[in-house]
Amino acid sequence: MKDQHPQASGSLDDLLLALSESHTQLQQQAARSVDLALVARNWIFGWHIVEFEHGAAGRVEMYGKRLLDDLAQKLTEKLGAGFSKRTLEQCRRFYLNYRDIAQTLSAQSLPASPADTVAIATLLGRFRLGWSHYVALLTLKNADERRFYEIEAINNSWGVRELQRQMASLLYERLALSRNPTEVKALAQEGHVITKAADVLKNPYVLEFLNLPEHHAYSEHELETAIIDQLQLFLLELGKGFLFEARQKRFTFEDDHFYVDLVFYNRLLRCYVLIDLKRDKLTHQDLGQMQMYVNYFDRFVKRDDENATIGIILCKQKNDALVEITLPKDANIHASEYQLYLPSKEELQQRLNQWGTLTNEEEA
Repeated sequence: MKDQHPQASGSLDDLLLALSESHTQLQQQAARSVDLALVARNWIFGWHIVEFEHGAAGRVEMYGKRLLDDLAQKLTEKLGAGFSKRTLEQCRRFYLNYRDIAQTLSAQSLPASPADTVAIATLLGRFRLGWSHYVALLTLKNADERRFYEIEAINNSWGVRELQRQMASLLYERLALSRNPTEVKALAQEGHVITKAADVLKNPYVLEFLNLPEHHAYSEHELETAIIDQLQLFLLELGKGFLFEARQKRFTFEDDHFYVDLVFYNRLLRCYVLIDLKRDKLTHQDLGQMQMYVNYFDRFVKRDDENATIGIILCKQKNDALVEITLPKDANIHASEYQLYLPSKEELQQRLNQWGTLTNEEEA
């Protein structure tokens, strides 16, 4: 049988590249395995601590707040660094927030020792993020919100910094403001699923990464240029499935030239998405202009097997009543506000409360 070494006919550089790539991939896989093992270990730590606290009458009174202090000291003496009181508190909270996992394990298979390989394998299969991700998620008190970010971090392969940025920009609340109550609940159960035009919308869009001062007298051209300079971050802010096609896309109609600020394509919705930037408040002229852009793309650019074009006007201040009175109900055009700073929780919570009141009034 002929020898089939993959690099038999290649150069030494090819062999070196193959070995280097293999080393890197396996090293990354090993690091990933170690991180997941750390997550499982910390869940087990939390389980043991909580069971110890509740396992016998008088233990809480006997140890009280000293329990974690004593454990931290003795574990450090026995095992070395990495077992501070803060870490043990995180392990305890981690278990309490993910204690439903224990329901998938029988009482006999709960991990009492490292020899309980079946239980530990079950835990390793349950967790798909690193410990630093879960430390960030534990800062969220709302279980639905925490589950949403966990799903999104897994589905989008977010690093810890991107997860923290999405949490700081209050992605969950901003998506909720563009959805009805049933769809908000689905966010926590399924994550951000895109099946229709409205699913790509956020309110507001947060563009703090552009580093434009909030009260600086920037022009629309400067805003557009800043977005192009930070295109990768802008695509992350837009969400899933977006591909950039053009800036200042020109089309001509009866000898008149028109320019669309930004043209994207969403591969999940299989349609063009046009974005027009307005540094001031929304006007009915802005809506009419976007309607023309969308009509042109639908009639002359999109293919028959593609879906209707979506138009989004990003403005500093929108007027929902103006949008409603200007556009037909089935228009595929939307207006969303943008802001150049990370919103506060209180600010968006107030908007959510107002949104909930309006929704209830409409249902009534």
